[in-house]
Amino acid sequence: MKSGSVIIFFIVISTVLEAQQNPRISPLNVTSMKYKDAYVKVMYSQPAKKGRKIFGGLVPYGQVWRTGANETTEITTTKDIIVKGNLLLAGTYSIFTIPGEQTWIIIFNKDTGLWGSYNYNDKNDAFRFEVPVESISYISELFTMTFNQKNNFADLEIVWDKTRVIVPIQFIDK
Repeated sequence: MKSGSVIIFFIVISTVLEAQQNPRISPLNVTSMKYKDAYVKVMYSQPAKKGRKIFGGLVPYGQVWRTGANETTEITTTKDIIVKGNLLLAGTYSIFTIPGEQTWIIIFNKDTGLWGSYNYNDKNDAFRFEVPVESISYISELFTMTFNQKNNFADLEIVWDKTRVIVPIQFIDK
């Protein structure tokens, strides 16, 4: 083995060992879906309830939230899609929310690579809209985002604690 290869090997091993020793408290998660040649994925960090009051507590009502933990949640789409009647052009966007007791404001923002919502700038919103809040009969310990897809329609479900909101998505058939 050449000396350069040995150095790279040890760098990779030390990085893996460090990641195993220092796992994220709120790990990264990805949900994705595909329709024909269009692909959509959402990357987010998944905090846990841990006995805390979530909405109206840890996540205050009426304030911009990163929609998860750590880095801002991001959605990437390879083709244009419709999100609750709004055209979302292919690309990557941050998803911010403003939780409320009865409704949430969902925000698709052009800034990406942000930590939290500290540098959120509403001038860079692609669009925003409201969705109703639903109470669920169980407690979701982990913050979770999933797609429920049927043909060219899908719901992006955002669930945590006893709360669920649904973001309707439609693939564009051309």
